[in-house]
Amino acid sequence: MAALQKRGRHSGVVVLFILLGTLWEARARTIRYSVPEELDKGSFVGNIANDLGLEPRELAERGARIVSRGRTQLFALNPRSGSLVTADRIDREELCAQTAPCLVSFNILIEDKLNLYPVEVEIVDINDNTPRFFREELEVKILENAVPSSRFPLMEVYDLDVGMNSLQGFKLSGNSHFSVDVRSEANRPKYPELVLERALDREGEAIYHLVLTAMDGGDPIRSGTAQILVIVLDVNDNAPVFTQPVYHVNVPENLPVGTPVLSVNATDQDEGVHAEITYSFLRVTEKISKIFCLNVSTGEISTSANLDYEDSSFYELDVEARDRPGLLDRAKVLITILDVNDNVPEVVVTSGSRSVAESTPPGTVIALFQVYDRDSGLNGLVTCSISRSLPFELEKSVDNYYQLLTSTVLDREQVSLYNITITATDKGIPPLSTETLIYLNVEDINDNPPAFPQSSYSVYIPENNPRGASIFSVTAHDPDSRENARVTYSLSEDTLQGASLSSYVSVNSDTGILYALHSFDYEQFRDLQLRVTAHDSGDPPLSSNVSLSIFILDQNDNTPEILYPAPPTDGSTGVELAPRSAEPGYLVTKVVAVDRDSGQNAWLSYRLLKASEPGLFAVGLHTGEVRTARALLDRDALKQSLVVAVQDHGQPPLSATVTLTYSHEVSLTADSRKSHVIFPQPNYADTLISQESCGKSEPLLIQEDSGFSKEEDSLVQYSSVKS
Repeated sequence: MAALQKRGRHSGVVVLFILLGTLWEARARTIRYSVPEELDKGSFVGNIANDLGLEPRELAERGARIVSRGRTQLFALNPRSGSLVTADRIDREELCAQTAPCLVSFNILIEDKLNLYPVEVEIVDINDNTPRFFREELEVKILENAVPSSRFPLMEVYDLDVGMNSLQGFKLSGNSHFSVDVRSEANRPKYPELVLERALDREGEAIYHLVLTAMDGGDPIRSGTAQILVIVLDVNDNAPVFTQPVYHVNVPENLPVGTPVLSVNATDQDEGVHAEITYSFLRVTEKISKIFCLNVSTGEISTSANLDYEDSSFYELDVEARDRPGLLDRAKVLITILDVNDNVPEVVVTSGSRSVAESTPPGTVIALFQVYDRDSGLNGLVTCSISRSLPFELEKSVDNYYQLLTSTVLDREQVSLYNITITATDKGIPPLSTETLIYLNVEDINDNPPAFPQSSYSVYIPENNPRGASIFSVTAHDPDSRENARVTYSLSEDTLQGASLSSYVSVNSDTGILYALHSFDYEQFRDLQLRVTAHDSGDPPLSSNVSLSIFILDQNDNTPEILYPAPPTDGSTGVELAPRSAEPGYLVTKVVAVDRDSGQNAWLSYRLLKASEPGLFAVGLHTGEVRTARALLDRDALKQSLVVAVQDHGQPPLSATVTLTYSHEVSLTADSRKSHVIFPQPNYADTLISQESCGKSEPLLIQEDSGFSKEEDSLVQYSSVKS
């Protein structure tokens, strides 16, 4: 290490060194620097970027920052130069008091990787403090019979610097009777002592005025002075003597206020007023005066405030015993404060994220935190834990840092928010613990396609539905969130009877409601097979399909159609012939009708609606057969007219009618416009028999071998009426 130049009139040059220390428990390399105290703010400490193996610009890009705890930040990072610089003027004495060496430790956190690098900076002392006496004037009383070489303690002097810059020696103004010396015995107070060189004679000279100078070893040397007044006393041959030069005592930090700590004791072999001893603290700082009190008569030291091991674990007190004439002795009291487990561990989250994607692989660091316990020993040894049921684990890093990592792949659809409780427990008796809660949101990725509750649907709608009416609704659920769960619907492209299905049915892309674009006709087609696709809005999108069968229900929208007897095409009136001798039940003709509807809408029944001769004819309810109900009488008219109605069973029912004309006489005259037709059976009337000639319907000539008699022929006239 290069020598450090002094401040003041000399220019300050910062000399740094980097020691590559042994690996820590976490195998981290400690970066060490040295810098003198009292440098200006922004002074160069070390090239931290180079020592971290980074370019200067990477400090900012990778989120490098200093993390430390408990004190004002003394150093800062210069992102332009990549240097570690002072954040303010550093006073070593304020920072470390008399401790040497004075080391400041902190960590450099690289945010993007959550890596920590330990750094240690030694603050080197400069000679910036002058030796000072606690009192600038001191009165020393010496018996005139004091023997040469007698020693008399003087006031304490202090120098806040350390090493050669601290107090090195004393000088006493020229006087043949006295000199100054410092004892270096172990466990004895190191105070300057006035040494009697020659015997005194109070009657010759009762008062001496001396000047004591204290000097340090700095360059240049600094010094301080005090005035000493020596008063020569009459004989008081014995000074008080403490029973021991150093008193040791150990007390727990939870000692109640007012409890005696120990008692010091001094004896004086003199008698009377020369043996009356009073006790006092030799050095009383404000802090000590608030914590301890001394009984001036008994020498008992007791607490006047609560002790705190974490604030100070050791106190060194100087006690003086003085008799009435002024002779005295001094002793040292060493009080060691024992730690008790009175501080719970602390958890400080240094860095981390509040959310993590559910696709994050196991082993991903999601938080970095540090644990502290102000106690010492086992009381300050802390372990951390989390619930084993959580998909996370803890891994210890350097300098009481822990990393919180994922142990498995997360699934937002199962758990979208984790409340991770970190429990820090010390090893004190009884142990103390604290809990810190970390909230972690699991961010969604599009890993679930929309799902329909059923694999297929069947929909039944009546025909003749209004155009644009909603006929069904499908809903798909997506367990993802936000855009990944926003579902739209579409129909697959297909055709029906040569036309696209999309011309028959449409679907609302947002709601999944299906609409009929046409009025369906059961007689045209009876079902449609569709496939609805649900897409989410993720990237990339996911989809699923569901089959939809639409069945058209029949309505009674078709009137029965009479096939036989068929209406004439020339506008003439058809006539059915029947023999005059026809018996009751004779089959005159049969009405044949069909209905394009289905089910009960196509179930037909026949009834006689109107007859010119009531009671002469009857119609089969289900067969449509027209038969004679009784024998023909002479009084019956030669020509009869019947109206037969055909009705379905729909709601409401529809019907059609046909008018039959019946005659007892048959014309057998044949001409060029007539032809012969042979009935295969006497009662066969299921086929329309007609002859068209010159656009006019004429009576038919029945052959002799037709199986009918001339009287059994009949004439039929047709009409069709919807009810």
